[in-house]
Amino acid sequence: MSLSLQIPFSNAYAALPERFYARVLPTPVKNPALIRFNSTLAQELGIELNTASSSACSSDNNSDNELAQIFSGNQIPDNAAPLAMAYSGHQFGQLNPQLGDGRAILLGDLLDIQGLRRDIQLKGSGRTPFSRSGDGRSPLGPVLREYILCEAMHALGVPTTRALAAVSSGEWVIRDGREPGAVFTRVAASHIRVGTFQYFALRRDGEAVKQLADHVLARHYPHINSNDDDAYLQLFEAICRKQAELIAQWMQLGFIHGVMNTDNMTVSGEAIDYGPCAFMDAYHPKTVFSSIDRHGRYAYQNQPAIGQWNLARLAETLLPLFNDDEKAAVEKATAILQDFALWQQQAWLEHMREKLGFSALKNSDQALIENLLALLAEGRIDYTLFFRRLSDCSQPDSERQALLELLNPPECRSSAALVQNINDWLDDWQQQLIQRGDSDSAEQRMLNKNPAYIARNHRVAEAITAAEKGDFSVFEQLLQILAEPYRSKAEYADYEQPPKPDEKVLRTFCGT
Repeated sequence: MSLSLQIPFSNAYAALPERFYARVLPTPVKNPALIRFNSTLAQELGIELNTASSSACSSDNNSDNELAQIFSGNQIPDNAAPLAMAYSGHQFGQLNPQLGDGRAILLGDLLDIQGLRRDIQLKGSGRTPFSRSGDGRSPLGPVLREYILCEAMHALGVPTTRALAAVSSGEWVIRDGREPGAVFTRVAASHIRVGTFQYFALRRDGEAVKQLADHVLARHYPHINSNDDDAYLQLFEAICRKQAELIAQWMQLGFIHGVMNTDNMTVSGEAIDYGPCAFMDAYHPKTVFSSIDRHGRYAYQNQPAIGQWNLARLAETLLPLFNDDEKAAVEKATAILQDFALWQQQAWLEHMREKLGFSALKNSDQALIENLLALLAEGRIDYTLFFRRLSDCSQPDSERQALLELLNPPECRSSAALVQNINDWLDDWQQQLIQRGDSDSAEQRMLNKNPAYIARNHRVAEAITAAEKGDFSVFEQLLQILAEPYRSKAEYADYEQPPKPDEKVLRTFCGT
């Protein structure tokens, strides 16, 4: 088959020694059909297609068929170098010395139109040497879920992996029962994880750890001079700073990753692996969605500490590169890890400062923010909608009724007292805006920071349910709405609303 799709692979990762991966081809599927192709992202990647379509509704069947063949893994593009990456990981605190890509295959990497290297990976493309007892496939639901979530996070401004394509396989996948199968094409700055370093450190392969660190330095942190005596320490600090900002950024949006294992933390600073993740509706710091997180290890409030714990595992792999003296290396790594907590907290405060409309952060703001969050938790108030409506209340004479309607009296211990406490907080906040000279500019600043639309659990579930019945229009509309999350539109007012009691999704699941 002659392919008109041209992907400019150059494959830097495949140039690493072969113990870094297993060469493997995707397993063909019976009857692939294109669900969606992200033509805008394809252009950013420098992918050329004579007549690229953006959805399965396109009349260009030849183009759709070719895209389906390529992004199902049935046809391998020119210059691709398919491989499954090796890595280990701590999963819920328990070390698994060999994980690896059990249902994913890296087609290759390329330089995009900005000169940045990006990976293109198929998920659900069949068994690999790392599959263990798994089938290497993915049901349709997790594919659509990851497509929605990563594109929503991108639109919200969070560094994240991206969705290039989704293809139905024409085959069934057996999980609890029969489910339609699909293949997801993910784009990432790289798929190198904390667990990738752990894989080689566990095997006492110091040479591979150094080769991997050099690859990461050149690929993600070129501003660090690799000839510096402390280049690897600078690398570790840079990774910690990126993770501190990333976690702060998604937390200010009410996002819970759900499975922050070390194999799900990238060294590039991108969010990855949208399995049992979710955005909170009603705010509470102990919120957990993942069906497998029975003890709340990855609850909303625990995410900064888990990030620090994961980075400590990374530090353990890099100690020999920090200093020949192990004690000195540990001291240097410990100092950076202690700073991580400060960096994360400061980044979070800056984001929350913007959410409240302040132009600059003051020492007293932390107490103001924490007092507000305590009130939201007491009232089980919708996190996203509260901050969006708060933007309408920046003036002393603003109407507050729409904001106060978000309180849910049946779940409040003392609803009258709560209303009074929120009103008192609003008075203090408005006075702060006036005193700082931010009152006139606060509303627009807040509208630019507080989204109207997030990928709410019940909306994602609604899109998946419809798609499993053959209707992808709900999926397409949700993507369209989430593409402009800060721009409220009257016709999409229902999408701003939290779920009704019978619509709530309290548990999310991994797609493996």
